[in-house]
Amino acid sequence: MAVRELKFGFVDVFAEHALQGNPLAVVEGGEDLSDETLRAIAREFNQSETTFLQSPTLSADWRLRSFTASGVEVGGAGHNALGAWLWLGYQGKLGNLEEPREFTQELRNVVLPVRIEQRDDLLHGTMTHSALQISDFEPDLALLAAALGLRSEDIETHPMPRVAWTGAGHLLVRVRDAAAVDRAAPTAEALLAALGAEEDRGCYIYALDEGIEARAYARFFNPSVGLHEDPATGSAAGPLGGYLSHSGLLEREQVLTIEQGTKMGRRSLLEVRAGENITLSGAGVVVLEGNLRIT
Repeated sequence: MAVRELKFGFVDVFAEHALQGNPLAVVEGGEDLSDETLRAIAREFNQSETTFLQSPTLSADWRLRSFTASGVEVGGAGHNALGAWLWLGYQGKLGNLEEPREFTQELRNVVLPVRIEQRDDLLHGTMTHSALQISDFEPDLALLAAALGLRSEDIETHPMPRVAWTGAGHLLVRVRDAAAVDRAAPTAEALLAALGAEEDRGCYIYALDEGIEARAYARFFNPSVGLHEDPATGSAAGPLGGYLSHSGLLEREQVLTIEQGTKMGRRSLLEVRAGENITLSGAGVVVLEGNLRIT
C-alpha cells in the first residue's frame, strides 16, 4: 500500500515566544484527500484547529481549509489563517519579507487580503476581515450569566451582549472586570442554550481595562464545535473591535489590544483596528516541523 507524506508544522500564533499564544497545526497539501481524511488528520493532531494549505479554487494565492479536532470545518480569518501564512513565511515560500508583502487567501467562499512582514526576528501578519455584521439575537442575560458561572450583575449592558460577525459569528459579552472574566466557569450544555441555535457560534467574554486606553482582557468558549476554551481567537477579536467602534467605545482607526489565554497559561496578544476595514494583527513562531505519513 502506497504511503503519502505531507509536510506539517505547529505554529504558536499571536505569540512572540514559543509555548505561548494559540497553537495551530498546519499541513501542506491534501487537495486530493477526502474531507473524511482531512477530519481524521485534524483529530490526530488534536489541536483547536488544523489548517490545510491548498491550491486556490478562486482568484487567490492560497486556499485555506481549517478543521477543529471534533471535525467541524470553520472559516474566519483568525489564528487558523494567520498561523498558516506565518508558516509559509518561515518556510521561505513568500519571498523576502523585509518589506511588507500583500497576498490573498481563499477562506471557504471568501477571498481576503493578508500582509506579512519581518519585524526583527519574528514574522508579523495583518489580515483584513469581512465587513462587520451585528445580529438581532438578544440572549437572556440571566440565563447567559448562569451558563457562564457568573452573577447577573457581572454582565455589563454597555454595549449589550450581541452576536457580531466579520467572517464567523460569536456572542460578545462584556463583564465588569478582569476578575469576572477569570471567574467564568461555563457549563457546555447551558452555554449552548444561551448562545442560540446557530452552528459554530462561540462566546467571547471580555473586560475593558479602565486604566489603559483601548485594551481588553478576554476568554473564548465554543461548545458548538467541542472547544471548551481557546487561548487566542482572531475570529472573535475582529468582531469585538468592530462592535466596540460601532458602540462608540473605540475611536475609528484606534488599535485595540486584546490579551487572551492568560488564564490557560498561554498569554496571547491580538491587535485589532476598526476603520474603513477591520484588520487583525499578530506575530507567531514555529515550534515543530515534520512529515505526516498516511496510506
